[in-house]
Amino acid sequence: MEIRDNLLDRIAEAEKEGWLGKIEGLRVSLASAESRIDQIDSAPGSVAINLGMSRKAPAHPAQKEGAASLRQSRDDQQ
Repeated sequence: MEIRDNLLDRIAEAEKEGWLGKIEGLRVSLASAESRIDQIDSAPGSVAINLGMSRKAPAHPAQKEGAASLRQSRDDQQ
């Protein structure tokens, strides 16, 4: 919303100063900003979801477990 308000202020300033080329560019930017705001507002499920903190799994236990399983498997075959 702050971007939209800033663009409106800049358009008013450009109109006051007679900057015709600047006015058109600002109006295009304003239309784009308003379109994006409408998309965000109408998006379904725009609710924040807490995903929790990620944690790194240790690499070594999986390797040890795999080696133990392999030994157990060999022992079972004999």
